[in-house]
Amino acid sequence: MSRVIAIPALQDNYIWIVEQNNQAVVVDPGESKPVLDYLRNNKIQPVAILITHHHLDHTGGIGELLSQFNIPVYGPAKEVIPHQTHRLFEKNLVHIASMNLTYQVIECPGHTLGHIAFYGHRQLFCGDTLFSGGCGRIFEGTHAQMYESLTKLSALPDDTQIFAAHEYTLSNLAFAHEIEPNNQCIQSAITKAKLNLSKHIPTLPSTIGREKTINPFLRCQTLKSQMGTEDEPSTFSRLREKKDSFR
Repeated sequence: MSRVIAIPALQDNYIWIVEQNNQAVVVDPGESKPVLDYLRNNKIQPVAILITHHHLDHTGGIGELLSQFNIPVYGPAKEVIPHQTHRLFEKNLVHIASMNLTYQVIECPGHTLGHIAFYGHRQLFCGDTLFSGGCGRIFEGTHAQMYESLTKLSALPDDTQIFAAHEYTLSNLAFAHEIEPNNQCIQSAITKAKLNLSKHIPTLPSTIGREKTINPFLRCQTLKSQMGTEDEPSTFSRLREKKDSFR
């Protein structure tokens, strides 16, 4: 049985380590040192690197890791990823044979045009597309693309664990609370997030089911009337614009 370890990196990133029987898959290594330290201290051999998108805070550690380990690098076919060995499209499968792991590739453009997520074993590694309480900024894609990407991810089973790549939960929930001040689920989530962070415990993983109760970007149907919009995509756009200027 594999377990997933959060490796804090840079300012607020998480590098995820999927670990089993002294082997590991490394997800979005924005820097190498904390990963190498963890692998060395725990006598773990990495067998693959998974990359969700091209931003440096997700790829910056690849080169140094490959200087020490000869392992494949899986990433989006529609983006240029350093040292990439496997270019992935929608519904491709990534098989990690030695760990008996298989992940399905989900294309989720919006944050970047070629962004992908990896889903398998009720686990979702979604980079900067879906966060607890929020979603990624739209740098390269369109609001429509991000809405469709989130719709796709929210259709996964409710017990799917969400391993997002940043510790943004508390700031996201502050916005969610402003949108829905009477939502008791959001208020409870804020209390729990503050407690976790006070103990230096990640607020992640969340789950798809939980996010449907606290994440405004997955609640566009519920919020449509409140936001004064005609449909869910336009509700998403209104929410994203408000979040972009929220302080």
